[in-house]
Amino acid sequence: MSKKEEEVIVDVEAVYTKSEQWIVENQKSLSIIFGAIVLLLLSYFAYKNFILQPQEVEAQEQMWQAQRSFDNDSLELALNGSDVAYGFLDIIDNYGITESSNLATYYAGVSYLRLGDYETAINYLEDYDCVDVLVCAIALGATGDAYMELGQADRAIDYYESAADHSANDFTAPIYLMKAARAYEELGDYSEALVHYNRIKMDHSSSNEGAFVDKYIARAEGQMGK
Repeated sequence: MSKKEEEVIVDVEAVYTKSEQWIVENQKSLSIIFGAIVLLLLSYFAYKNFILQPQEVEAQEQMWQAQRSFDNDSLELALNGSDVAYGFLDIIDNYGITESSNLATYYAGVSYLRLGDYETAINYLEDYDCVDVLVCAIALGATGDAYMELGQADRAIDYYESAADHSANDFTAPIYLMKAARAYEELGDYSEALVHYNRIKMDHSSSNEGAFVDKYIARAEGQMGK
């Protein structure tokens, strides 16, 4: 064995010796860290299975009656519930850590929008944590509607454009492109309105909006020519 090989072996042994020494010296600290990790994992497992999951099940059982009231356009009942059933606001207050509470936040925002309480609608819709892509697009679009009702077309446009980009399908995207275009027209910006109308024509020609977008294109071009 060469001298160089012997030196390498000695160096490796020295590293192992130092490592073993460090482990021995820090055994107590390592045990504490390992124990903390195990405790954290056990705590998460217990939280998920014994707290979160039962609350989710209970929230879902409460939710259907509020959703039924919403579908029947009984919006006050959907929001506030009754003596025998929770409303969306009760679900938000009592099951705040659940997905059902998050969905109730969306429903509450749309309910307030339909009731004409636009600022409250915005508060709830902006608190909604997007999970489902389609619902997220609708929530963004509804926020835009609330800002339009408040006379803030510029803010509404931001939400309409986000809604259109969030789910580029032939159902929601052309609806919000159309709303963004008309908001631009309200602001007198016919050039940007035309951009959005042309997006409908090019990307969503088979949609309901695409079927009659040509007349809006002609109107915007006419306004630009004045």
